[in-house]
Formats: sequence, structure tokens, C-alpha cells
Amino acid sequence: MNGATAAITGFVALIVLILLSMSIKIVREYERAVIFRLGRLLGAKGPGIFFIVPFVDNFIKVDLRVMTVDVPQQKTITKDNVTVGVDAVVYYRVFDPVNAVVKVENYSYAVMMLAQTTLRDVIGQVELDDLLTGREEINKRLQRILDELTDPWGIKVTAVTLKEVMLPETMLRAMAKQAEAERWRRARIIEAEGEKQAAQIMAEAAKFYEQHPYALRLRELQTLVEVAKEKNMIVVSGVGSEQLGGTIAVAKAAVKGREE
Repeated sequence: MNGATAAITGFVALIVLILLSMSIKIVREYERAVIFRLGRLLGAKGPGIFFIVPFVDNFIKVDLRVMTVDVPQQKTITKDNVTVGVDAVVYYRVFDPVNAVVKVENYSYAVMMLAQTTLRDVIGQVELDDLLTGREEINKRLQRILDELTDPWGIKVTAVTLKEVMLPETMLRAMAKQAEAERWRRARIIEAEGEKQAAQIMAEAAKFYEQHPYALRLRELQTLVEVAKEKNMIVVSGVGSEQLGGTIAVAKAAVKGREE
């Protein structure tokens, strides 16, 4: 009897240990366990240790950390009829694990499909220039739309970022020509502005020389000095023979003064 009793006691203890090990569950700080008892929702448990009834309760773990969804490239047409390929990244997190399990079958897959359709819809409502220059506004618009649609699922879309915009080769060549033409336009405007400023300065100089003839004479002498640096050139001046000697002497004196 003692041996049989000990065997029965050991067997019962083993069963109890097995049931106890099946009853004790642990979830991490960033996880929650949504528990169902005979198909009926009991609620969410965690973090830490909790107990379930074996063979009666079952639970689903839900991760509350920020998740990343890589939206594959979507071919769509912009508002101004340009075919583009756009891909994006969606960042979201679960704030209500019960709704994330009960309201939608696979919330991760649902978010990806919703992000693809929303991305095509939004890109189809903007023009190409706005798509290339206003990415920040488009990101905010996508985030707002996705957040409103996924809120009943217990999901918060924290950010949406456009990764790359693929354009056709013909459009790339057209944009390159446009950029080149814009550069040429700016260069011509700058050149014309420089000519205008130079003409204004020359007009002011002419008025100054008209009021001060000796300044014009000094400028002429300075020009002769500059020309005299070239040893293989002969300078013929239009001044008289009497003034020519004086002009040459002044020019040589100026050159000698500079060398000293």
C-alpha cells in the first residue's frame, strides 16, 4: 500500500507540475497577452507573469514596439499625367492590443495593404513638381490618412516617409534640359547686368574726364607707361612734336620711378 500510495502521489504531483507549468505564462515589458476563454475575450494581460487555465484558455501575444513596414514601389500617375514609381516606409505601433487582435485578422498585413492603396491615391492627387519639392507635406498627409483609418484597429501610425521617386528616362532628360536652360538664362542675365553696370561706370568716368581734362591726360600717360613695358612695340602718339618729347620723358620717368 505504501508503494502504491507513493506512486499515486508522485503521479499526481507530476500532473500538478505539468498543469502548473502550462498555467504560468510570462510576457515581456513591450508585449501584451490577449486571452480568450472558450472563445470569449477576457482581456489583455501583462507585462510580467500571469496564469491561464490549461486546455481552456488560449492567448495571443501582441508586440507594442514601433514596427516598420517597407511599402514596395507603386507605379502610379500623377495629377499632371506623369508615370512615376514611389516607395515608402511606414512606422506604426499598437496602442490597443485587444482591438488589434479582435478588429482585424492580421494587422501587419492590413497596414501594408492600406499603405499601398493610400500611397497610390495620394500621389495621383498631386503634380510632379509638388511630389519632388513637397515631400514633407505629402508624408504628413499620408501619415494623417493612415492614422485615421487604422485608429479603430488600435494602431497608431507615427510616421510615413517617401524613400525614392523613380521617373521615366524621357522625363529625366527633359528636366536636365530645363535645368540647363535655366542656368543659361541666369548666366545671360548676370552678363547683361555686368554690362549695364560697366556702362554706367564708364558714363560717370566720361563726365568726370569732361570736367577735369588733366585727369584724362594723366590717364593717357598711364596708358603709355603700360604700353612701354612691351619692348617690341612702337607707340605712335597723335600729339605734336614738341609735346612728344615731354610725353616720352614723363613716361620714362614714371617707368623708372616704378622700377625704383
